[in-house]
Amino acid sequence: MKIKLLSLSFAFAFFTANAFAQNNVPAVDSLTLKNWYHQSYEKTGIYGVGTTDAIEFLKSKGLKPSPIIVGVIDSGVQIDHPDLKNNIWNNPKEIANNGKDDDGNGYADDVHGWDFIGGKDGKDVDHDTMESTRIVSLYEKLFETGDLKTNEKNREKYPNEFKEYQRAKFIYDKDLGEAKDALSNIEEQKALIRQMTTELQNALGDKPLTLENVNEATFTVPQYKQAFLQMIANNSDLEGKNATQINMLADSEMGEAVAYYSGKVDYMLNKSYDPRYIVGDDYTDIKEKHYGNNEVEGPDALHGTHVSGIIAAVRNNNIGMDGIAGDVAKILVVRAVPDGDERDKDIANAIYYAVDNGAKVINMSFGKPFSPNKERVWEAMKYAEKKGVLMVHAAGNDNKNVDTEYNYPTNFKDNEHKSFVNNWITVGASTRYNNALKASFSNYGKEKVDIFAPGLEIYSTVTKGKYKFLQGTSMASPVVAGCAALLWSYFPQLTAEQVKNILFITANKSTIEVTAGGESENSPMIKTTFDQLSATGGVVDVFRAVKYAYDNFNPNKGSKKGKK
Repeated sequence: MKIKLLSLSFAFAFFTANAFAQNNVPAVDSLTLKNWYHQSYEKTGIYGVGTTDAIEFLKSKGLKPSPIIVGVIDSGVQIDHPDLKNNIWNNPKEIANNGKDDDGNGYADDVHGWDFIGGKDGKDVDHDTMESTRIVSLYEKLFETGDLKTNEKNREKYPNEFKEYQRAKFIYDKDLGEAKDALSNIEEQKALIRQMTTELQNALGDKPLTLENVNEATFTVPQYKQAFLQMIANNSDLEGKNATQINMLADSEMGEAVAYYSGKVDYMLNKSYDPRYIVGDDYTDIKEKHYGNNEVEGPDALHGTHVSGIIAAVRNNNIGMDGIAGDVAKILVVRAVPDGDERDKDIANAIYYAVDNGAKVINMSFGKPFSPNKERVWEAMKYAEKKGVLMVHAAGNDNKNVDTEYNYPTNFKDNEHKSFVNNWITVGASTRYNNALKASFSNYGKEKVDIFAPGLEIYSTVTKGKYKFLQGTSMASPVVAGCAALLWSYFPQLTAEQVKNILFITANKSTIEVTAGGESENSPMIKTTFDQLSATGGVVDVFRAVKYAYDNFNPNKGSKKGKK
């Protein structure tokens, strides 16, 4: 599924008020917070990626970029967003809206990309089930028949299927219980928020929430004063709003929470729900390619739009924010991720489509613990490798060790310890807090997570032409994809593996102490150092990457370093 969107409005504000209360977090102005992940580690000591310094360095050397296509496999993208519309890929061989497949690729009117979870009639899948739900629904007819002898016979006859069923049933039951508990606890959370906003109203009246106003005000509960100071420091969405406005924002956030958990109960974990009829394909034919429609936004494109902005929002246009590769990249949209778990058939086809239409980098901010047709996805990954395409994947938001947990898609085949492709990067999420560098939610793994990138408090484009702070490895992955696109556009002679290796070699390492895990038996809580959480032990830095490429791959120097 879309790697969980974690909003930075109320839910996160209250979390940070506690999580960072002892960390002496400095307040930053709104513009600095919105752009923090572009900052230079070399200049500020903050683990940003050095976007502006990288671009200025490249220009100072007289280098000229080549355009580069970045495929975004996601929930859809608002292609007419003011900060994205000039950086959306246009299929040069397709005539818009003539109902014909002008370029002969099997997809009629695919001007900006393709939707593999839509039907020929233009309807789209919005909600879908989790893969665990599908597996439980499929196999409970075999292993939970109501007849003990039949059950035992089938379990002996299909041991691998029964093992998968047991694992899926455990996760299904856990997720369903947690979703129902969350819905029942929301009223309690609402009461806490009302209590805090009432305290704010009593202290400030109609004055806006600012550092000066909070510091001068008297609170009957001293802890609330500190909490609001931390909220201002960590969330510019709240600063400047009065108590009434904050309460309205809180109501909106809680409404989103209700919708999310209700969606899990009603759709994702509902064994009777199956929207595949909307697509109209032969779902059992996993090699079928030509289905779907050309409507690339879909019913809920917030996730994919946020991802796309991080990569390619237009730079220096004095609106919104700047994408890392906004001067060079065009976004090719492939819609294949619903509100629920993506299906392997659609992901494989999305990869094939992006590769065949010229994408050099593909971002994939989604994942799941089961993959019934993983071999088909692996075939597509090998195809991308053969065609020289770099693939960037989010590690996930469960605070788990993916070396010991299932997380698909993956570049490691089951029970193997060596990547079977050389064009893959798995990304964990880091923060702007050097004493809490690993985002608390981020998955990790010394073997199967390659690198970290900013993924907390990330400001980017969302639907309806707006912008929002979100967090997740979903945001960290496009940071790396954007860095790769920027690097590659100036050094187009590089291979996908060389781009990957340069990003790895130039990562900024840290040995700060961190705590990770504790969410499952396979991921016990550990105290270690940040460099032990990934293969590189560091955070991506595109400034260092372009300098390294210039020194070692400048065609004028004839260098061949790092060819592998």
